[in-house]
Amino acid sequence: MALKLIITEKNTTARRISSILSDGKARALDRSRNPVYAFEMNGDEVHCMGLKGHILKVDFPEQYQQWQDVEPRELIHADIVKVPTNKALIKAMQSEARKADEVIIATDFDREGELIGVDAINKIKEVRPDIPVKRARFSALTPPEIKRVFAQLEDPYYDLASAGEARQDIDLIWGASLTRFISLASTRLGKHFLSVGRVQSPTLALIVDREKERKEFVPTPFWTLKIECVKDGECFQATHAAERFLKLEEAEEALSRLGDAARVTEIKASERMVKPPIPFNTTGLLTAAASLGFSAAKAMSVAENLYMNGYISYPRVDNTVYPPSLDLRGILRELARSPEFKEEAHTLLGKEELKPTRGKKQTTDHPPIHPTAAAAKGDLSPQEWRIYELVARRFMATLADEAVVHSVRADLSCGLEPFVARGSRTVEEGWYRYYPYGRKKEVVLPHLEKGEVLRVEGPPELKQGETQPPPRYSQGKLIEKMEELGLGTKSTRHSIIESLYQRGYIYGDPITPTETGVAVTEALRKFAGVISSPEMTAALERDMDAIAEGAETQVEVVNKSRDILAEVMYLLENSRDEVAAEIRNGIKEDRILGSCPSCGSNLRMVKAKKSKKRFVGCSGYPECTTTYPLPQTGTIMPTGENCPDCGSPKVRALNKGRKPWTFCLDPSCPSKKAAKGEEQDAG
Repeated sequence: MALKLIITEKNTTARRISSILSDGKARALDRSRNPVYAFEMNGDEVHCMGLKGHILKVDFPEQYQQWQDVEPRELIHADIVKVPTNKALIKAMQSEARKADEVIIATDFDREGELIGVDAINKIKEVRPDIPVKRARFSALTPPEIKRVFAQLEDPYYDLASAGEARQDIDLIWGASLTRFISLASTRLGKHFLSVGRVQSPTLALIVDREKERKEFVPTPFWTLKIECVKDGECFQATHAAERFLKLEEAEEALSRLGDAARVTEIKASERMVKPPIPFNTTGLLTAAASLGFSAAKAMSVAENLYMNGYISYPRVDNTVYPPSLDLRGILRELARSPEFKEEAHTLLGKEELKPTRGKKQTTDHPPIHPTAAAAKGDLSPQEWRIYELVARRFMATLADEAVVHSVRADLSCGLEPFVARGSRTVEEGWYRYYPYGRKKEVVLPHLEKGEVLRVEGPPELKQGETQPPPRYSQGKLIEKMEELGLGTKSTRHSIIESLYQRGYIYGDPITPTETGVAVTEALRKFAGVISSPEMTAALERDMDAIAEGAETQVEVVNKSRDILAEVMYLLENSRDEVAAEIRNGIKEDRILGSCPSCGSNLRMVKAKKSKKRFVGCSGYPECTTTYPLPQTGTIMPTGENCPDCGSPKVRALNKGRKPWTFCLDPSCPSKKAAKGEEQDAG
C-alpha cells in the first residue's frame, strides 16, 4: 500500500478535501497544532495536511536589518533570502514527506497559491530529493470537482510560481528601499513610519488627484423650472425643456410666461431591452459588494470563507466567460435545494436553452465566480449570506432573459414655455426578478393623449442649483479604476486599499486622502514622478504575466525593476531635504483636527511633556485653554465634520484589525450621555 501526502494551503481546505475524498471517513491523527487527516483511497493510504498560507517569506540578510545603519540605496541590489514563517509546520510537513511515496500539491491555483505549493515542494525535497510530485488543480471545493481533479492530476506550474516569486522580490525591493528613504528623510520611524509601494503609491495618487480636482472645481450656478400637472387625480412633474437656465433673469422671464394649465403637444413611447449583467469576476464581485456596504477587504475575506466551505467557486479570478464544461443546469438544480431560491431556480430550469451572458475577459485558470452548493439563510452568518445571495442572484441573472422597459416622453406647453415629462416602467422583469440590486426607481405617468389640457397644481418651482465636482472614489470604483490601469492584480487590489487605510493615508468611504497622504504623493511626484505613475507599475505587471507564460525569466524581470528603482533613488537622494520638508508640512497639517468651538482657532494633537500622553489642545493657548482627551492608541484622523450636539470636531480613530471608530472630541457631549443612559437602561 503506497502512502500519498496531500498539501493544501490551509487546514480548513485540508479537512474539506479529506472529507470529500474519503466520503466522510477521514480521521484526524493526534497532531493538534498541525492536524493531519488520514484515509484510504483507491487502495492507497492518504495523509492530508494544511499549511497556514506562505511557509517562507522573502527578506534581506541580517546585515541590512538596521534602518539607520544602511543606506536605502544598498537594498536595491542586495541579496534576497527566504525565511521560514513557521519552522514547526515545515518540520511536521517534512516528517510526513519522509514516509510518503508521492506528494500532491492542492493549493489554490493562482500565482500566490502556486508559489506556496512550490515552496512546499522545495522544503520537502530537502529531505526527499527524488519524491514524485503532482498537482491537483481545482476551482471549487465541491465533491464532483475534487474527485475529478484527483483522478486527473497534473504537473506543478513552475512558471506561474516564478511569477509569484518575482512579485514578492520586486515588492520587497521597492517597498523596503523607498519606505526607508521616505521615513528616514522625514524622521518618521518606529510604528509611525511612512510606507511607499510600487502599487500603493500610484493608487494613492489616484485618490489625491481626485481630491485636487474637487478642490479646484469652480461650481457654475443654474436654475431649474418645474410644474406639477394633474390628470384624473394623479400628479406628475414636468421640467422646462431647457433643463437648466444659466442666468436667473432668463429663468424668471420663463416663469412670468407660465399659465395655470398645460397642453400635451406630443407623446412618444418606446420600449428598450435591458441586457442581463455579465458573470462575476473578482472586480465585479467587490464592486457589487461595495454597494452593499462592504469594504473591499471584508468582501474578499467573506468570499474566501464561502469558497473554503464549498458554497462558491474560487473568488480570485479575472474571467467573465463561463467555460463550456461548466454544468449550468447542475448549478441551478443545486440552487433549487435552497428554500430562498427554489422557485427562481426552477423557473430557469424550465427554459429550453440556457444562454449565459459573457464579458470581455476570458481566461482558462478559473471560471467566473458562481455558487457551488445550496445554502439556506440560517446556514450562514448575516455577512456570509449577503455575499452568497449576491453571487447566487448574479449567476441566475446571467442566465435570465432581457428585461423590457417601456418609456414615455410627453411634451407639454404651459403658457408660452415648453416642458417635458418622462416616465418609465418595467413591462417584462426578465433578469430584474433574480438580481434586484441597483434597479432604478420607476416613474409612472398617467395615460396622456395629444391635445388634452391638464391643470397645473400649485405655484411653479424655480430652484437654484450648482454643478458638482467629480465624486470621490468609493472602494468599488477605485478597484475598477485600478483594474483599468493595470494596478495590482485581482488578488492584491483589496489589500492595497486596506494598507492605505492602515498607514493613515486615506479615510472614509467615499475615500478622502489625509494631508500626510497628499504630502507623500506630491513629494514623490515632484521629485521622482515615476513612482506615482501607473504606467511603470502596469508595465511590470505585464512582465510578470510574461514570466507565467514562459516568455521571460524571473531574474530578467527582477533585474529590470532594480534598474528602474536605481534611477528613482538617484532622483530622491538629490532632493532629500525638499522631500523631507514637503512631507513634514503634510504631517503637521494632519495634526489639525478642526476648529475650536470656544475661540475658532485650530485644535491640534499635542503630546504632554511629562506623561508623554497625547491630547487635543487649542492653538490659541494660553488665551484659550480648551482641551480634550484622546485614545492613546491608533491613528487619529480629522473628518471635517462637527458634532451637531456639542459643536466639537468629529474625528476617526484607526486601529489595525478593528473597525474605524468615529466620535466627537467632547467627552461630556449630550449625545454620549444619552447613549450611556440607553446602555444602562438596557442593562
